[in-house]
Amino acid sequence: MWPLDPSRKEVLRFAVSCRVVTLMLQVLTRFLGSSTPIVYWFPAHLLQDQEPLLRSLETVPWKPPAGDSPPGQKVPRNSIMGLLYNWKTCSPVTRYILGYFLSYWLLGLLLHCNFLPWT
Repeated sequence: MWPLDPSRKEVLRFAVSCRVVTLMLQVLTRFLGSSTPIVYWFPAHLLQDQEPLLRSLETVPWKPPAGDSPPGQKVPRNSIMGLLYNWKTCSPVTRYILGYFLSYWLLGLLLHCNFLPWT
C-alpha cells in the first residue's frame, strides 16, 4: 500500500458527496429554468431593444413569398432564424445572447448524449 492511500470510507464519502452536490445543482437549475421566466424575459427584452432587424420585423408583417426564393437566399419564418441567417449584421448584444443560448444548447446536447451531468 502507498503511504498516502486513502481509506475506502473516505473515497466513498467523497463520491457520495460529489453525487449529492451534482444532483442538487441539476435539480436547482431545472427548477430555475422552468419556473422562472425572468431568465428568458431579460434576453428577449435586450433583443427587442438592441436589434434593428427585430424592430423591422415588428413593423412589417411576415408575408409568404409569391414564388420560390432566389437561390442562395433563405426566407425565414422564425425571427431567431432570421437573426442567425444575418449573423454578421447583428449588433454585438444580439451576437452574445445568441452565442450563449446556442453554446448552452450544443454543450448540453453533447454532454447529455455522453451520459454526463448537464441541465
